[in-house]
Amino acid sequence: MSRLLIDTNIVIDLLSKREKFYDEAANLFSRADKKELVLAISSLTFANTNYILSKLKTAKEAREILRKFKVLVEVLSLDDKITELALGDDNFLDFEDGLQYYSALENQIDVIITRNKKDFKNSKIPVLSAKEFLARS
Repeated sequence: MSRLLIDTNIVIDLLSKREKFYDEAANLFSRADKKELVLAISSLTFANTNYILSKLKTAKEAREILRKFKVLVEVLSLDDKITELALGDDNFLDFEDGLQYYSALENQIDVIITRNKKDFKNSKIPVLSAKEFLARS
């Protein structure tokens, strides 16, 4: 069964129902709900998503959305090793992307799913959009 790291932008597409991107994200998470694949997110994604949702909803509503969402994903920890790897890699202009990448690498993730593929151009792990992944499987 494929293990996918879902980048923050895809999670926000789903939870904030971003019009252009919601259907693809929903399809991906529906497949995880049916146990067809495993979706993982970094703990950083949880924090960032809470921050963004709290701007769109009340803090209480944002937390409730995240409580329901958590059953669909495996949350990957950020530790000292992942932080050091991300800090030491100049290929990532965005530190957050480095943390995402090394979380995926250290947790034997098969594919990274993102809308910002260019941010992972030197990845040793395949990087696909949700649309590309769904078209392949």
